[in-house]
Amino acid sequence: IERRLAVQQIDSIDGYVKYVQQTPAELEALFRDLLIGVTSFFRDPEAFQAIEDQVIPMLFAGKPAGAVIRLWAPGCSTGEEAYSLAILLAERVEVLKRSFRLQVFATDIDSQAIATARIGRYPASIAADISPERLARFFTAEPDGSAYRIHKGIRDMLVFSEQSVIKDPPFSKLDLISCRNLLIYMGGELQKKLLPLFHYALNPGCFLFLGTSETVGEFGDLFTALYRKSKLYQRKEDLHGVQRA
Repeated sequence: IERRLAVQQIDSIDGYVKYVQQTPAELEALFRDLLIGVTSFFRDPEAFQAIEDQVIPMLFAGKPAGAVIRLWAPGCSTGEEAYSLAILLAERVEVLKRSFRLQVFATDIDSQAIATARIGRYPASIAADISPERLARFFTAEPDGSAYRIHKGIRDMLVFSEQSVIKDPPFSKLDLISCRNLLIYMGGELQKKLLPLFHYALNPGCFLFLGTSETVGEFGDLFTALYRKSKLYQRKEDLHGVQRA
């Protein structure tokens, strides 16, 4: 807020409030400055290795060919982590040599970030985060070498939409929720709303993936730590033992 005051050369909060009320474009600029869209492909490689080695195989275990695998990445920003998960799913399907219906729902409150994610075009610097093999298999370099575009086959697995994880209804019947580095920006009251919501949205025994500084806190009755270091949790059944249909 102080930065926006300096940009607009306004010297008091009251003056800025009046300015924002009269200037929709400034309200939008303030909103953009409050968002923290830090993300990258395969962010925290150790955690993603645990996902690849342990969790992804479990998502497919016991499921017949043609079954649906559903993931949700709330707070997806410009889409890198959601695409990373889609790549892991695609690689697993190739190993199994069977077809599945793969759906990755990726949502964010920032419409500009969602627009970037849908295009799937990223600067050449992503080569620092992606192995040469994956870069060659899942991306096409722009002719001038300035950027990479993720292949349509991966983009088609994703549904990007603008959504407030607090206000809007959640997705449901999910096999994995990857909500990384979003809870740390929320107060305790919002966290207390979100974790039961995630529990509701997941299929029995399925998985929640949090950021390195996040935990399920007091909700140990809803989630059990599967790999504590990697912040991977498994959904416990409801306290009353009632399985949802």
